[in-house]
Amino acid sequence: MQAAFHHRLLFFSQPLNQPTKTSKLFFFSTTTTPSCCRCISSPSASSNTPIPSNLPDSSFSSSSSSSATAAAAITAFEDYQRLFSSQPAESVDPLPLVATEGSLPADFPLGTYYLIGPGMISDDHGSTVNPLDGHGYLRAFRFIGGGVVMYSARYVETEAAKEEREAKTGEWRFRRSGIFSRLKSGWRAPSWTCIKNVANTTVLTWAGRLFCLWEGGYPYELEPKSLATVGPADFITAAERRQRRGGGGGVLNLAAGITKLLIHGNCLTYDCLCGIFCTEVLGKPPKRTMSHYKIDAQRNRLLILSCNVEDIILPETNFTFYEFDKNFELIQKKKYLISDQLMIHDWAFTDSYYIIMGNRIKTNILGTFLAISGLAPIISAISLNPSQPTTPIYLLPRFSNNTISRDWRIPIEAPSQLWTCHVGNAYEEKDGNGKTKIKIQASVCSYQWFNHKKLFGYDSQSSKLDPSFMNVEQQLLPHLVKISIELDAEGSCLLCSIVDSATQWKNLVDFPVINPTNSGKANRFMYACSTSGYREFLPHFPFDIVVKFDFSNGIKKSLCTESRKFIGEPMFISKNAKDEEDGYIVVIEYAVFKQKCYLVVLDAKRIGYDDAIVVKLEVPKHLTFPFGFHGFWDEKCEFFDVGFGFDDTIEDYLNRILPTLVDVIDDQFQDYDWILQGHPSPPSPPPPTSPWIKAIGVATILVASLGVLKIFFR
Repeated sequence: MQAAFHHRLLFFSQPLNQPTKTSKLFFFSTTTTPSCCRCISSPSASSNTPIPSNLPDSSFSSSSSSSATAAAAITAFEDYQRLFSSQPAESVDPLPLVATEGSLPADFPLGTYYLIGPGMISDDHGSTVNPLDGHGYLRAFRFIGGGVVMYSARYVETEAAKEEREAKTGEWRFRRSGIFSRLKSGWRAPSWTCIKNVANTTVLTWAGRLFCLWEGGYPYELEPKSLATVGPADFITAAERRQRRGGGGGVLNLAAGITKLLIHGNCLTYDCLCGIFCTEVLGKPPKRTMSHYKIDAQRNRLLILSCNVEDIILPETNFTFYEFDKNFELIQKKKYLISDQLMIHDWAFTDSYYIIMGNRIKTNILGTFLAISGLAPIISAISLNPSQPTTPIYLLPRFSNNTISRDWRIPIEAPSQLWTCHVGNAYEEKDGNGKTKIKIQASVCSYQWFNHKKLFGYDSQSSKLDPSFMNVEQQLLPHLVKISIELDAEGSCLLCSIVDSATQWKNLVDFPVINPTNSGKANRFMYACSTSGYREFLPHFPFDIVVKFDFSNGIKKSLCTESRKFIGEPMFISKNAKDEEDGYIVVIEYAVFKQKCYLVVLDAKRIGYDDAIVVKLEVPKHLTFPFGFHGFWDEKCEFFDVGFGFDDTIEDYLNRILPTLVDVIDDQFQDYDWILQGHPSPPSPPPPTSPWIKAIGVATILVASLGVLKIFFR
């Protein structure tokens, strides 16, 4: 099973030098050298050496090489593999996390931090997929008060997961490769039959419901307490049924129907063609929900974007925006047809507009034939379209009462060719003369670097990921930009400019987040993942820094992990709605060299100072998980949301978790010497020697202990 893969990794991955056991994060400003980052050298930019793609297999022992550089490269290569190591284990019953540093303050907000990402990337039979095709693994950190954080994790039981995981043994065997991958072994089926919804990209709670979303299909709903999978969510379909859609027409709809048929893997027969014509030309095509949603905190609305499934290979894109109220009732639906072939991962909104920063693509004829034959991933059917030196930005009117006369179908061309990765925020400001200024903050990268088939260093010919793809020339990789658009009273564009953060912060930046209460309105602060740039190998990815941007004065502050530790997406937890900066940042630290994960809570105001860490909580080693994608903070929490059902007794719950809990405590405190300390009691006469009285005393202690546990869990 999966253990074989882990054993091989462990056997050949012993660190060359034992690192310090301290868990401190270190801070530095952009104007000084991060001398406090332990085990990290400070070479010049030209000396940052990406890991060569032709590294020997990890079985190559460092003792067989006299080159320290080669040994360091191998260590970095192995660390990168560990970051994406599969985790077959689940934690259905929540376990309390142990603080290894600091403690939660008494007024810390109650709630649950959810994190979704791939959990199964390499199966038990030698196949490896792109992390984007890894099965969704949902992690829940429940802050239940009293300084206690409970952890649980479960796979999203999609149809693909149930097909590829043996229910009795838990063994995984990939049968469908997914959009971005190609299975190394077995019969190579046509790629359109290999698409699978893995529900691994984003997570959302709304109106008491929990969802895991993926880019190419419907979200999956889960039970918020147990994390048990309910099934595919149909709230978009339900919304579509409430609003009548006019019929389409023409050759494009017919081609769209054929495309949808191929994607769903059905047989192409005369009856099917007739069905395509009737359904797709006279009816409505299905929608695919985009993984990135938005929350309008001012109106308390959930904003969802969907596209037609066939848009990806047609020279037009259908966008449909849905706005739901707090009860999940559809408030409005707006549709837009754009005559451009675009691929969208993230987007933005303001009080007046939905904003699309277009990533231009084109159909790859050769890649399409290779995908159809099963010789290439399905994503090979498209390629980037760098024919234009600009970036199209579509300002789509959000409300029907918008008086702007400008034709929204004509994009504003930003004066640089940018591929948008993630949008942090967007907002608008109006002056007294009718002019509107729109600000957009986003992480973008170069068309020259972005490659769907190689993201995270995936190579269908290898069972390992190649870190060199993510560590190329720095200027090609994701970085933060601020785009300013000025419109006159009629909506015509007067000015569009781009300010690149690289002028002040030269390192990679992605996963930008803000205080969610400021979403869609002006924000002063932004937080993101970045890198120190001082690693000789892996200089740009994985991330090892949380960076804080202050847009009012241009100051950047950051906290850096130690050597051979990485971080994921930061998440802001608001403490005071009136103070944008008052809150906490939660982030996962991946200590890959010892195969452990930590949930780190930072004081957002203290980032850049040595007392920024509030608490650091260790995930049990046997539940260490791979790199996560996106998270969500759900403010609602009740004490008994720790996970056991209402039909459970406290004794049942304790009986289930105590064996695991004992192992966890032994593992986390194996290096400690236990000393019991207490107040001395007054002298007492010698205890009776009767064995019956001894037995009664032991029984009394056990009953008292159980009573204490009952009180604790009430």
